[in-house]
Amino acid sequence: MATHVSGVGALIEPQDNLSYVRGSTENPLSEAPVGQFLRDIAARFPDRPAVVFREQGIRWTWKEFAEEIDVLASGLLALGIVKGDRVGIWSPNRVEWLLTQFATARIGAVLVNINPAYRLAELEYALNKVSCKAIVAAERFKSSMYLEMLQELAPELATHNPGDLHAARLPDLRCVIRMCDTETPGMLTFSEVIEQGRATLDVAKLDAIGATLSCHEPINIQFTSGTTGNPKGATLTHSNVVNNARYIAMAMRLTEQDGLCIPVPLYHCFGMVLAVLACVSVGANMVFPGEGFDPAATLAAVAEEQCTALHGVPTMFIAELDHPSFGSSDLSRLRTGIMAGSPCPIETMKKVVSRMHLNEITIAYGMTETSPVSFQSSTADPLDKRTTTVGRIQPHLEVKIVDPLGNIVPVGETGELCTKGYSVMQGYWGDEAKTRESIVDGWMHTGDLATLDAEGYCNIVGRLKDMLIRGGENIYPREIEEFLFRHPKIQSVQVFGVPDAKYGEEVCAWIVLRSGEQATAEEIQQFCQGQIAHYKVPKYIRFVDELPMTVTGKVQKFVMREQMISELRIQEDKTA
Repeated sequence: MATHVSGVGALIEPQDNLSYVRGSTENPLSEAPVGQFLRDIAARFPDRPAVVFREQGIRWTWKEFAEEIDVLASGLLALGIVKGDRVGIWSPNRVEWLLTQFATARIGAVLVNINPAYRLAELEYALNKVSCKAIVAAERFKSSMYLEMLQELAPELATHNPGDLHAARLPDLRCVIRMCDTETPGMLTFSEVIEQGRATLDVAKLDAIGATLSCHEPINIQFTSGTTGNPKGATLTHSNVVNNARYIAMAMRLTEQDGLCIPVPLYHCFGMVLAVLACVSVGANMVFPGEGFDPAATLAAVAEEQCTALHGVPTMFIAELDHPSFGSSDLSRLRTGIMAGSPCPIETMKKVVSRMHLNEITIAYGMTETSPVSFQSSTADPLDKRTTTVGRIQPHLEVKIVDPLGNIVPVGETGELCTKGYSVMQGYWGDEAKTRESIVDGWMHTGDLATLDAEGYCNIVGRLKDMLIRGGENIYPREIEEFLFRHPKIQSVQVFGVPDAKYGEEVCAWIVLRSGEQATAEEIQQFCQGQIAHYKVPKYIRFVDELPMTVTGKVQKFVMREQMISELRIQEDKTA
């Protein structure tokens, strides 16, 4: 029998044995734009800690944070940035990123998140696709020399006045704002914009602009990392991200008493929405261990800042658990957090609960185009549901799981997950055709394969493109990965298909062993014998030191597949 929770028309558990669920509407949607969202919380908790950037020595209360945002917002206005203008941010996790996120929102400009791993062609495409008027950029991060790349794309910087750029390859870009105080020809420093903002600060003017903003207007563009073709700019509104953050925080039971350690990148929804905006929704302290992920720095931040919550992708938690300093780090105050970003291994989740004191950790599932979270486990869910599923439907959303013809599949059967509701993006910026392909009658087609159980808990079993077919048998890599994770020598594993003349595809596994361990392909195959169906046993096994990943920790299976095709000298047959 389906469960109807309090709220209009909520259907948390499937009815009539069909894989369809509908979230509670008991807690109404907020209509606050992002700027007002932050000012409201700063007014409630002015003196509570809000922001800690350990590497930069920044510690602000909510009052101080809100004041710094207004200063930068005034500086951007002085540069001629107005409502609707696109402003790029290209940087690792720094306080300038956070200030730019909220200062642009304060005046209705659209923040454009630039992937820190982008190189020349990707940067040029992104800036021109959305007609960026300004970009705020770090000098460098790891091997990426951001300012040098901007100078290569716009050599005119050397001769044009700061704020008045006219570049042939970046025709819409007028202003480059660099972080740090070193002067660079044609660029403004972040400090100069701040100084200009202090000199022209007019809170009444900012409030007047804020009063003109609608929660349904675009506020953020995030480029999705497809495996083929150019990235698509998912366009999100104030309502998209504000409300998603609110319901995420509720599922975590986050309050103003909590401190969240944030090692995930800000440019991604995980950092910007699941972490930052979730903290803003309740007044929790945001603690940033460093510019990029480092397991030792993360463990130190949790211990020394007395964090009660921790976010991360599975590979981050694995690195923390395996780090030499893990045993000496005081993690006793940890309670909650989120593991998301890629499929969460069940064994890893169990270790995080038992060894890191994260008894209330949740798993979240979603995609950039749905702002991002559609399903999340709650702290009240039974442990087995929190370790083996991505939880239940979030408020004010609908989800159905469909077959290739669009029919809703029975409970327990695999199909494509589709999401509908407030969280669905406005569309892909400047690409109506791609938008129409992805959003059909309000339903966002995720491309993810999933199942729903009789209680409404969702399990993600793979990607439509990840599923491989061997001799007519549908094989879901996630199932094999979960099994291989049980092997005591295996730290992480990814399974994918490679072309095969006889069966169409064969199973391949890339494995990272635990430190100091050794194994053979035969040993792993023997481990599988009699435990999983013969056609699921990997034919090809490669032991590697690390897996190819995006900056957000998403494993790039297409890279592995291409390498194996090359290594095995496989001729891939074209198919319809």
